[in-house]
Amino acid sequence: MKSTVLLILVRHRQDTAEMVQKILTGWGCFIKTRLGIHDGVLENCSDSGLIFLELTGEDAKHEEITRKLNLVKGVDAKLITLEVEK
Repeated sequence: MKSTVLLILVRHRQDTAEMVQKILTGWGCFIKTRLGIHDGVLENCSDSGLIFLELTGEDAKHEEITRKLNLVKGVDAKLITLEVEK
């Protein structure tokens, strides 16, 4: 069994969130699960956050999503592939 996870650290959320959302929306068919975490709420909202994506589809597409996200200033994306032998 193979699982592919993309971890995305978003800094300066006020400046980068819109571009990150556009990229994720454009590649939405490859996103099986999405979880976003950031500290604070309302007026105490943090300026950084972490997004976990479980991806599906071709490895080349996963690498392209990662590359596009890393082009956004303030975003650091890491692709992780885990395999469990039966």
